[in-house]
Amino acid sequence: MIDAKSPPQPLVATCSRGLEEVLAEELRALDVKGVAAGRGFVGFTGGLRAVYEANLRLRTAARVVIPMVRGQVKTKEELYNLAATVSWHKIVQRGQTIGVDVAGRSHVFQNTNFAAQVVKDALVDTLRSRQGWRPSVDRSNPDMRLHLHLSDGLTSLSLDSTGEQLSHRGYRPRGGPAPLAETLAAGVLLLAGYDGSQPLLDPLCGTGTFAAEAALIATRTPPGLRREFAFERWTTHDVQLYQEIVRSAGREQRDAPAPIVARDRDERAVEAAKRNLKAAWMNRWVEVEQRDALDLDLPWSEGGMIVANPPYGKRVGDVDRLGVFYKRFGDELKNKAQGATAWLLVGNRELANQIGLKAKRRIPLFNGPIECRLLKFELYEGSRKHQPAQESEV
Repeated sequence: MIDAKSPPQPLVATCSRGLEEVLAEELRALDVKGVAAGRGFVGFTGGLRAVYEANLRLRTAARVVIPMVRGQVKTKEELYNLAATVSWHKIVQRGQTIGVDVAGRSHVFQNTNFAAQVVKDALVDTLRSRQGWRPSVDRSNPDMRLHLHLSDGLTSLSLDSTGEQLSHRGYRPRGGPAPLAETLAAGVLLLAGYDGSQPLLDPLCGTGTFAAEAALIATRTPPGLRREFAFERWTTHDVQLYQEIVRSAGREQRDAPAPIVARDRDERAVEAAKRNLKAAWMNRWVEVEQRDALDLDLPWSEGGMIVANPPYGKRVGDVDRLGVFYKRFGDELKNKAQGATAWLLVGNRELANQIGLKAKRRIPLFNGPIECRLLKFELYEGSRKHQPAQESEV
């Protein structure tokens, strides 16, 4: 267990694949030590302050955990024995409830609920044997959250300091058609170099996730400023230290220095975007318009950034029909966005090629299980034959 007097120890921030280096840069900006990116996570070292800062400020992390034990697990018994090696009496106190979240995959445990039950059994048996009492299980809102990551390699068990994933900022209802995770939206913006100093347009805003994350970045608002975390229920939680960190973060906020515009042709999407921006306390910094993406006139005189997550043809729409849209949208970019830079998150190579422009950069990212490419288009003024040489088609 970690408290305010604990020396720096290994910590892990998890993330979507493709965002590891962005997350590593975020952690370096927090001045933590030992930052090292892996596959779907970034390791670092720190104490309780680092746990608080990471949960409050990281834009691309899914959760922050404290590793407890890891090892090769090929049977139910091996998972039980691994979990039983943890000094649970130092972590779970009498009267506290527990819960186990499971991520990853393993051929041994096709049923993740069964794997969670094995860990709970080991924890309960160990405490009952050593302390003479057993904790209760609370699946929805436990005092102590444990994070089990299954793998055919090394399986790990960690103490979760986050609770509900950091992607759940609280301003947008969960679900809905083709949702874009808040952490992925923030990652796209950071990969694009967005810092709020340049105008930004999302012409396909949907429920406004890009716009909300852009406003949070532009105003230097920590994404976790208005939510609760699992660490607040730890017996070692330092309320004074955490409140000091929150106040310091609040003093860093500023007005958005450049326009942020969100557009969608669907009236329901526009209304949803307005609601979500208001819930995020970012509505004053974003102008929301009902307008077709194929009517692309920029709301500023020159330059700026365009960012969009067009439909992939997998969950929304049809590939053949969308091909026409992608071609026309590419024409709009070429003819009406000269001088700007466009970043498009696309999940279908065939549709990406219909844009008719050559990407300057192609960055692999995952939107849930869908492998995507974040494409950068530099929209030079003048005819295409005078444009600088760019990379080959996607």
